[in-house]
Amino acid sequence: MEEMRPSSGPQAFPSIFPPGLHAIYGECRRLYPEQPNPLQVTAIVKYWLGGPDPLDYVSMYRSLGNSSLGVPEHWHYVSFGLSDLYGDNRVHEYTGVDGPSGFGFELSFRLKREPEESAPPTWPAELMQGLARYVFQSENTFCSGDHVSWHSPLDNSESRIQHMLLTEDPQMQPVQTPFGVVSFLQIVGVCTEELHAAQQWNGQGILELLRTVPLAGGPWLITDMRRGETIFEIDPHLQQERVDKGIETEGSNLSGVSAKCAWDDLSRPPEDEEDSRSICIGTQPRRLSGKDTEQIREALRRGLEINSKPILPPISMQRQNGMNHDRASGRLLHGRHFTYKSITGDTAITFVSTGVEGAFATEEHPYAAHGPWLQILLTEELVERMLEDLEDLSSPEEMKLPKEYSWPEKKLKISILPDVVFDNPLP
Repeated sequence: MEEMRPSSGPQAFPSIFPPGLHAIYGECRRLYPEQPNPLQVTAIVKYWLGGPDPLDYVSMYRSLGNSSLGVPEHWHYVSFGLSDLYGDNRVHEYTGVDGPSGFGFELSFRLKREPEESAPPTWPAELMQGLARYVFQSENTFCSGDHVSWHSPLDNSESRIQHMLLTEDPQMQPVQTPFGVVSFLQIVGVCTEELHAAQQWNGQGILELLRTVPLAGGPWLITDMRRGETIFEIDPHLQQERVDKGIETEGSNLSGVSAKCAWDDLSRPPEDEEDSRSICIGTQPRRLSGKDTEQIREALRRGLEINSKPILPPISMQRQNGMNHDRASGRLLHGRHFTYKSITGDTAITFVSTGVEGAFATEEHPYAAHGPWLQILLTEELVERMLEDLEDLSSPEEMKLPKEYSWPEKKLKISILPDVVFDNPLP
């Protein structure tokens, strides 16, 4: 439950006002000195007391925009709670002044003000709470350029704005608090076609295009829920001249997705120790290194499409498989890696191409496992073959599950299974 009220401002409580909160308020006052007491949406039962909403507050400011830059008047929302507001370990572990405060960021959102609006709509606060719940439950942070597949109008209307990209807020500067540094990531509402372009190419490229199209965001990336055209409908040349060319020359920067997945070694123990097709675990089992863990976290951070968390709408696995297959192959052909991280356990499956730095799958041992993490080395020739064999994944609505693909000479088999299979633990 939430309530909305004017904020009481730090001046009223100089001795007990939380220092982390005070630091963020200072940055807000720099931008809006004439609005010391903005309307706030407040979590009635705070998160550390068992409430469902991780954000203690969402402040809502009225921005006049910038007429010389073509920035329209809009509502500016700022969250409080993803960073450490209190420094007493009630929510976030205190880690010192030099590193990130809490998760290291707060969310912002800029919504175009409609002429009839005298007060800011409150639905963006719940949207921010939803994203914050994902971060708290998964411990996966967001970065500029990340995308979030929402598959529903952000304001529950009939709008085409149904997904989000994340970028640095154009005005808010990182702030130093007694508990670490806080930066500000702005939510940008986008259409499905723009999300797909970000997935196939990269989020930063699409954000840059949105900045150049005033109707689609402009320089401050204002979200207009009444926008009826995508940037590609507004300017048809953008798809071919910018996006397609970018995909061709750069590939995709999406490094992974969360998925329902599992793997197993079905081969018998090799009689010949030199059998390079067997799973290579190494003679000394070791814990995943920090670099290994960071690679998995990076993969998770860039793929929220398939997610068991209740705050994101359920996504059809069938629909998603084809898109993941396209993006994975795009990265592998450009000499990178792509990870499927299980949402039902600790399992991770990473496909790596020849020459990826830090990979423990090699040409000698193309299947390598460290604990629950499997790496599979794919040569360019095998990627090309798999692309042909997996072509029907591009039309998942016509595909009947379960579906199996096999490359016997490579001792590799991939099965696409219905969601229900993963609802029960594997034997």
